[in-house]
Amino acid sequence: MNLKDYIRSIPDFPKPGIMFRDITPMLKSAAAMKEVIQRIAVPFQNSGVTSVLAAEARGFVFGAPLAMELGAAFVPVRKPGKLPFDTQSFEYDLEYGTDTLEIHRDAVEAGEHVLLVDDLLATGGTMEACLRLAERQHANIVGLAFVIELTFLNGRQRLAPYDVHSLISYQTENADE
Repeated sequence: MNLKDYIRSIPDFPKPGIMFRDITPMLKSAAAMKEVIQRIAVPFQNSGVTSVLAAEARGFVFGAPLAMELGAAFVPVRKPGKLPFDTQSFEYDLEYGTDTLEIHRDAVEAGEHVLLVDDLLATGGTMEACLRLAERQHANIVGLAFVIELTFLNGRQRLAPYDVHSLISYQTENADE
C-alpha cells in the first residue's frame, strides 16, 4: 500500500507559501489506518515499550491505537488547563511566540520505556516539548515515530540524539516530492 496516496496536499494553507499535508483521507480509510499503525509499530515491537506518549490532537489519533498495537499504555500530552490532575509543563518557542504543553506528574514512571508519536515532523518544536516532559519524568526514550516527515525543515536534527522513524517523507515543499 502506498501511504502517500492517502495524503492530500493543499497549497497555501493555512497561509500563502505553505503546502499543507492533509491526513483526513488516511483517517477515512480503515485499511490505510491499520497499515500505518502496523508499520509504525514494527521497529518498536521488541523494544519493551511500556507507554506511548502523544500530543493533542492529531498525535492522539495515532498514539492510542499504536499503544494498543504494542500492548502499552497511552499518555496524553495536552494544552494548559486540559488535564485534571497535578501537571508539569514545558514552554517552547514557535515561529511567532510560544506555546506550552502539559503532562500529568504521574503519567510516566522513572525508567519506563516510552515511545513518542505524532502525525507530522516539521521543525520538531512540539516533539521536543514532549521529549523534555518525558525526560523530566526520567523516562527511557526508545524512539520517536511520525507518519509524515518534512525533511527539508530539519526537525530530525533538533531531536538528536534520539532515534527518529517516519513512514512518509517529503524532501521539498512541492506537492509530489
